[in-house]
Amino acid sequence: MSKAEERTDEGRSRLGNRLSGVAVALGCVLFLGGFVWGAVLYQPYTVPTDSMDPTVQSGARVLAERVDGNEVRRGDVVVFRDSVWGAVPMVKRVVGVGGDKVACCDRDGRLTVNGEPVDEPYLRAHGRDAQSPFEATRVPEGKLFLLGDNREASLDSRVHLKDADHGAVPRSAVQARVDAIAWPVGAFGMLPKADGFADMPGGTSDRGPLPLALTAVIVGAVLVLGGAAYGPLARRRATSARRRPG
Repeated sequence: MSKAEERTDEGRSRLGNRLSGVAVALGCVLFLGGFVWGAVLYQPYTVPTDSMDPTVQSGARVLAERVDGNEVRRGDVVVFRDSVWGAVPMVKRVVGVGGDKVACCDRDGRLTVNGEPVDEPYLRAHGRDAQSPFEATRVPEGKLFLLGDNREASLDSRVHLKDADHGAVPRSAVQARVDAIAWPVGAFGMLPKADGFADMPGGTSDRGPLPLALTAVIVGAVLVLGGAAYGPLARRRATSARRRPG
């Protein structure tokens, strides 16, 4: 190898080392930043019952964004704690908010909110026999009417219809809104949006920042590993070049 080639390789090596250092530093920022961001905004929960089956099965671990109960909208799957319902946090879907008139069912077996039928493709079964019928009930202001997606077996607002609050729970009981399933691995992913409520006043909630946080963690890990691998690869290449005759 000529001296000119050696100087060129040395220059490339210095530039490569600088770039790999930048990649590692940036990767650490993204990885740690995304992880901390997600840990601050999200909390893991274990679903205690099969009332949300098939959307979320019993024993699954979910990631729920910490939100104020006033931010909750129809269609959200929420984690809440209410003494009337039991001592452990429960997971149900919001189908009615204060002022709504909720009933079941229309001719096609669909839930109705303010007289409008709601399409719910995430339910296991559809049709007249899929949900237990109940008379229209008005949701008190500041309350939420909650149902499980397993309408045939869920112990939800329908069980408490005769209570003073007509089966509703206060918004203040909400601890978080479920965005994704973390475990088991086969069910990993974001929860499907409840588009059947999208045309109602207030619409549906936007997805939380979990995808961005996960992207930051993954990109950060790739940059750290790639930057760290550059040094050994560059040294191996340089050694091979010096051994070549020329």
